[in-house]
Amino acid sequence: MSEAPGEDVRAVEAALFASEDGLTVNDLTQTVGEDIDVKAVLEILAGHYAGRGFMLVERGKHWHFETAPDLAHILRRERESPRKLSRAATETLAIIAYHEPVSRAEIEAIRGVQISKGTLDVLMEAGWVRPAGRRETPGRPLIYATTPVFLEHFGLQNKRDLPGLDDLKAAGLLDPVDAAFEALELETAEGDD
Repeated sequence: MSEAPGEDVRAVEAALFASEDGLTVNDLTQTVGEDIDVKAVLEILAGHYAGRGFMLVERGKHWHFETAPDLAHILRRERESPRKLSRAATETLAIIAYHEPVSRAEIEAIRGVQISKGTLDVLMEAGWVRPAGRRETPGRPLIYATTPVFLEHFGLQNKRDLPGLDDLKAAGLLDPVDAAFEALELETAEGDD
């Protein structure tokens, strides 16, 4: 883009800058008009802003500008640190992320304990979890799913980027008691054979 950008590029760029939230390709098409090849323009803009102080990224099918990761420390301000999630909220968020859409009863069955309404409220207030409709079963329970804000906060492009079991073990994030119990089960199974 060493030469002056075309009107199509300028229109999409302006829409992205003016938007408070990320925009999908469909949102951009509705904003700038269907005669513009929005996908092609997004590729041009992403290439133009690559390696700069901020870059154009796609998170959960929403496009937005964000600070280059290597410069984020410059823009950080000292502020009161937000309250950390409780263990129950962290477990609930993980269950929703890996099993979505999931009902409250399913979350409780996986965790093995009941969850308070406040736990889901905290996750919804953070914008990480949303009601995703109702399950077509008796009682029609409400089901929950993660949001694009969840993906953005954790730096994920989509749900497939969530760490797998091997990644979690390698990072030391699994409970050592669980790992020891699995090893004991393997030893017992091998001894029975």
